[in-house]
Amino acid sequence: MSRDSVIDELGRLYDLTARLRRECPWDRRQTQESIIAYTLEETYELADSIRQRGERGDAAVCGELGDLLFQVFFLACLAEEQGLYDLGEVAAGIRAKLIRRHPHVFGAANAETPEEVRENWETIKREAEGREGIFHDIPETFPSTLLAQKLQQRAAAVGFDWERAADVMDKIKEETAELEHEVAAGGDSERQAAEVGDLLLSVVNLARKLKVDPELALRDSALRFRERVEAAAWSAEEDGLVFESMGLDQQEAYYQRAKKEQKP
Repeated sequence: MSRDSVIDELGRLYDLTARLRRECPWDRRQTQESIIAYTLEETYELADSIRQRGERGDAAVCGELGDLLFQVFFLACLAEEQGLYDLGEVAAGIRAKLIRRHPHVFGAANAETPEEVRENWETIKREAEGREGIFHDIPETFPSTLLAQKLQQRAAAVGFDWERAADVMDKIKEETAELEHEVAAGGDSERQAAEVGDLLLSVVNLARKLKVDPELALRDSALRFRERVEAAAWSAEEDGLVFESMGLDQQEAYYQRAKKEQKP
């Protein structure tokens, strides 16, 4: 599709969004506050479709991108009605921001690696955009793994970071030992929760050092766990047994069998 065709299609979607807002009872009732939950839902569905491209295909990703794009158009439409800003201003704002934060592309700055780009990005946000503090503008409403990852990235940007992944592994062992101590001592739930949190924070830090997205890695592991348990229960049923009625050792045997049979 040519550039002109893309612009034409975006204009059609802009007009359609305005018409839905005028003529659809459900759309007329929405506010920015009420629609944001749907925006988050569409974001997660897009993430799922990208992770499952091999099974679902690129058409599914294209469709989910469209769903998310409509959310942007709709939220901008609501703002335009209130005289706050419109979709054009949204586009102009992000374009100006991207140019400002990429001086190695649009200016004289130099950045040869992704790490140098990130360092420049953080410097520009603090100095050129006047954002104060190391942890400026990180929403506390982020999912916990994302919040931890962002905080650690900001700390690393000012040099507060482990040099090697092996150093983080040592920290994980230290946090594990502290948690084991609390559990063995029968400590109160708040102290145990704090130690669990410290251990999880260290694991997120290791994921960051290994360039692994902790949210996606945990999600994949959780889905593999679900698949293995379901396969174990199905295998037990084929043997004339009820998985829920088994002892843990027998359940574990079926689980390990399912794990071996599961595709990498």
